[in-house]
Amino acid sequence: MNFSQTIIRWYNKNKRDLPWRHTKDPYKIWLSEIILQQTRVQQGLPYYETFVKKFPTIHHLAKAKEDVVMKTWQGLGYYSRARNLHYTAKFISKKLKGKLPDEYGEIKKLKGVGDYTAGAIASFAFNKPHPVVDGNVFRVLSRYFGIKTPIDTTKGKKAFTTKAEFLLDRKNPGLFNQAIMEFGALQCVPQNPGCEKCPLKKNCHALSKNLVDVLPIKSKKGKIRNRYFNYLIVRQNGKILIRKRTENDIWKNLYDFPMIETKKEMKPVPAFSKGKGENKLQVLPFGKDLGWAVPSKSFKHILSHQIIFARFWEVKLSPSNTESVLCRTEKISSSLNGIQNPNLSYINENQLSKLAFPRLIERYFEEKSSKNN
Repeated sequence: MNFSQTIIRWYNKNKRDLPWRHTKDPYKIWLSEIILQQTRVQQGLPYYETFVKKFPTIHHLAKAKEDVVMKTWQGLGYYSRARNLHYTAKFISKKLKGKLPDEYGEIKKLKGVGDYTAGAIASFAFNKPHPVVDGNVFRVLSRYFGIKTPIDTTKGKKAFTTKAEFLLDRKNPGLFNQAIMEFGALQCVPQNPGCEKCPLKKNCHALSKNLVDVLPIKSKKGKIRNRYFNYLIVRQNGKILIRKRTENDIWKNLYDFPMIETKKEMKPVPAFSKGKGENKLQVLPFGKDLGWAVPSKSFKHILSHQIIFARFWEVKLSPSNTESVLCRTEKISSSLNGIQNPNLSYINENQLSKLAFPRLIERYFEEKSSKNN
């Protein structure tokens, strides 16, 4: 029994029962593949189910408001996927009459679709013979065939794609692609794989040469940088000041609060207040103009190439100042070069749950809620 047959046989016995494996609907397969980009199956599954229920067809997704799509995506991360998903849904609904293209080259032209995703959609939805090469496939092929070319190089990607294409079952490309990815996800895992029970162990190069913990190889190690965010929580007459992010970054079109980024962590400075019930407060360490501010604990948020340390400052402006809180916050933040394109507005606090916030902000909400309960 050859490599491909062994992989497929293993898959038929061990595969997980996942909803997108029970459909040939190109929309649902495309949706699942976008959700699963850089996301574990167990994390992406409930999001897939929610999207299918809320947007049963591509036309429903296309007609949805962006804030609704982003809110539905909230917590899944890599928010450019949600923006691209919505953009592509509108394009397909309007320009292609709701039908996803069935050729690899045309699928790849869709926004948010690369080589892997195009191959997955082409093979799963249309049974077209195109390989898929994701992290799981890199690992399986590298270990079994002893491929030492770094997977994060152009040469490496080409070598692995060529190998995957050679192994592809032309009659059942979708089945083989599902099988090898599942094998990498469940059997040939990154750490401590079950090599003794592996059906490929007799001819596995990595196992015979004691290279299981070495392969696959990466040539680059991304630099991690620390960033320090200070969010200003400003309330007025039962409303709270929020900001819609318009910068071209990972959180574009999500909401947060006015924010000042500093070069190092700003720790609270002890001070006293004469206000009743406020014997001991902390003063905001950015300048006296803001008045008092009560800080939260420091929240650590890890992204792929950066670590964010954030504090949330409950701002108590000086009552002697007659300017509106909105104007005052803009003025202070601007003077500190802390906010670009602030896009600030007040909303009722009970409306916060309807907007999409980064997971970092959600953790702050959860912390506040647990303290209040």
